[in-house]
Amino acid sequence: MHLILRTLWILLTSRRRSPVSIWDLSSLRLRVQLTDIDIALHVNNGMYLSLMDLGRFDLMIRSGVWAQMRRRGWSPVVNAETITFRKSLQLGQRYTVETRIVGFDERAIYFEQRMVHDGEIYARAHIATRLLGSGGPVSNEEIFEALGQPPADMVLPEWVHDWRGSTALPSTRKPAPHAWLP
Repeated sequence: MHLILRTLWILLTSRRRSPVSIWDLSSLRLRVQLTDIDIALHVNNGMYLSLMDLGRFDLMIRSGVWAQMRRRGWSPVVNAETITFRKSLQLGQRYTVETRIVGFDERAIYFEQRMVHDGEIYARAHIATRLLGSGGPVSNEEIFEALGQPPADMVLPEWVHDWRGSTALPSTRKPAPHAWLP
């Protein structure tokens, strides 16, 4: 909820920006605000992922996907994410959140997002998302029927399969006991 006002602002202003396809790159210009930084006076590591949420909302709104999802009662949820930091964004600094879909499999749609300043990557994240409807996860067939087919040359990089397999928790239908391994 700490970004609720900025999220509402994105929901309102993204409609006025140039439209894009859900399969295109979206670029959202932002500035580091006082509420984004920590005691080290740079963007807090956890805040990067929250700010990237804004980039995904911008892409979904500008492509018209957000309105279609809302009409169908679908909600996006993050299933897994990983981020790598290169440089720190500082108070007042302008930057862009670059967002694109890099592929999909039977369980998720995968985004790559970058925080960029002056043509340099400051942080990069990969996010696995799902769409949930009233009956549970929405199938790729339903998604593509509603939102359009992905480009024919879109192939999920092999390392993403490895990442998902090595970081996944058991499904909610299976036990996941809390026990530290030696």
